[in-house]
Amino acid sequence: MPHVTSADGTSIGYETHGAGPLVIFVGGATQYRAVDADTPRLADLLAQRFTSVLYDRRGRGESGSTEPYAVNREIEDIEALIDALGGSAMLYGMSSGAVLALEAAASLPRKVTRVICYEPPIDTAQSKDEAFADLAEMEAFKARGDGAGAMEAFMLSVGTPPEHVEGFKQSPQWAGFASVGTTIAHDFRVMAEATKTDMKVRWRGIAQPVLVVNGDQSFDFMAAGADTAASSLPSATRKTLPGQGHGPAPEIIAPLIIEFFS
Repeated sequence: MPHVTSADGTSIGYETHGAGPLVIFVGGATQYRAVDADTPRLADLLAQRFTSVLYDRRGRGESGSTEPYAVNREIEDIEALIDALGGSAMLYGMSSGAVLALEAAASLPRKVTRVICYEPPIDTAQSKDEAFADLAEMEAFKARGDGAGAMEAFMLSVGTPPEHVEGFKQSPQWAGFASVGTTIAHDFRVMAEATKTDMKVRWRGIAQPVLVVNGDQSFDFMAAGADTAASSLPSATRKTLPGQGHGPAPEIIAPLIIEFFS
């Protein structure tokens, strides 16, 4: 698979699907190409209209990792992909990747032209102190190199029943997820830093059109989080997809992407 080199020398693995204007998919926590079957299906549905770029965020899959971690390094990864593949791009961000996509849009106004955010996981009931306490817990797992422990704690924190977690740990898929468990700390930092200040102030410079989407069958706090994100952006459109959860069906989200990115 091809790679680009980010500003700090980190190698970022990626693949492309289709032809046309550039769309970069920014994954959320635990998401990377080796365990993600839905995103390639989605990219194939867009193949006649767009060049879709699927990449492994740093520390996952075929991408390297350079410490210390900083959110800006991930923005530089996106910029390296844009520079290598066309000079400008639209971003489709999933979950915490949606917030990272917004941070990239704020930092790269001449290179990021449009953004779709699917379910930015902004919990309006969580205080800033609680967000940073959760981040500290994940960073402790990372410091110990305990990816499996981080993954288990994360799954339990989002409401996965303990018996389902135990069953997943016995499955063949567990190893692929546990191997990137320490990078969940990266997503917690993305969220903590983005929400520690007034988002209307933080994101007021994002002039690009943004579409914020949630599914009506997702976690209870996602709708309010999507509302908060949309109301914090100068040029946002808001959409709810009926029957969809935190991972939308490719055939359902594809028409929305085609419409907004066209």
